[in-house]
Amino acid sequence: MFTIKDFNIADWFSFYRIVAVPLLLALVWFGEREWFTWFLLISYSTDAIDGFLARKLKISSARGSQLDSIGDQLTLVMGLIGLWFFENAFIRENLFLIAVAFVPYLIQMALAFSKYGRTTAFHTYLAKTSAVIQSVFILWLLFFGPVYWLFYAMIIIGVLETIEEITLIFMYDTWVKDVKGIYWALSDERRIIKKNKDE
Repeated sequence: MFTIKDFNIADWFSFYRIVAVPLLLALVWFGEREWFTWFLLISYSTDAIDGFLARKLKISSARGSQLDSIGDQLTLVMGLIGLWFFENAFIRENLFLIAVAFVPYLIQMALAFSKYGRTTAFHTYLAKTSAVIQSVFILWLLFFGPVYWLFYAMIIIGVLETIEEITLIFMYDTWVKDVKGIYWALSDERRIIKKNKDE
């Protein structure tokens, strides 16, 4: 059982993204597009801050990685909710492409919960790239309007990242954090040791 003292400064930045969800929902409910977008920007910014602090202060942990992933996923969901309410015409026009990217993501989440009982926290290079592109696109759309080449890049990178996550789920029998990608997973001792033990 964790207590407040068990959480470090990086964890608290992840916590912010989680506790900001009711505020973001309220801003959507009251139609406060500008305030919603600024607070969403803050949430996205804390994602960069907590990762930086965890690496810089060497306070990375399985718990922190899990919190970070939950915060990331909730922020993405809030971004999509914001787009649905504030840019509904754009969403409806591009619903098929959005579904192409989102359905595999739901499959990946279902596989992770089925196998590990929780979300993944691989934090691959491709996942980080996808997160940056997603946040830039969503914020740009809310502040200024759609940029279609960025939208297509977000879809393509998002699908590739989800495919990589699903592949890694099949490669790792037990939950692990911080896997840079499939290439690095091939020589990851955590996977190899487990495989050798099973043999």
